[in-house]
Amino acid sequence: MDDDQGKRLPDAVLFCCNFNQVRSPMAEALMKHLIGTRIFVDSCGLKRGSYDADVDDMEVDPLAAEVMRELGVDLSRHRCKTFAELEDDSFDLVVSLTPEAQHRAVELARGRSAEIEYWPTPDPTLTEGSRDHRLETYRQVRDGLAARIAQRFRG
Repeated sequence: MDDDQGKRLPDAVLFCCNFNQVRSPMAEALMKHLIGTRIFVDSCGLKRGSYDADVDDMEVDPLAAEVMRELGVDLSRHRCKTFAELEDDSFDLVVSLTPEAQHRAVELARGRSAEIEYWPTPDPTLTEGSRDHRLETYRQVRDGLAARIAQRFRG
């Protein structure tokens, strides 16, 4: 199957960011929600996040989970992981969402036939203000990722 640019759709996609607690889990869940099981999708981060530093099975950011729930997407089963914790690293496409993750994606793909794409995605955790204002920022990130995924992988 091909996308709108005439490229063959990948069999396996990895989304990566810094902590695997906001952007990459949202992208992974959105892709599964929008595309289904036609493409294997996973996500990871560069390092462990700080929400529950004492907990081995770290969870996603609560506001990310909330805005995804608005679309009927449940992130409660997501457990954050690093590149080193991936069960499989044979991805056809690695999509990095932060500059730091882009550098690691290049290393992962070195010597492989994996394609790399960089989708600069703002960090909603940096937003200050009321809870409603912060949620709106998370929604903007979610909706931007959903639009990009729909455009890139429609087919």
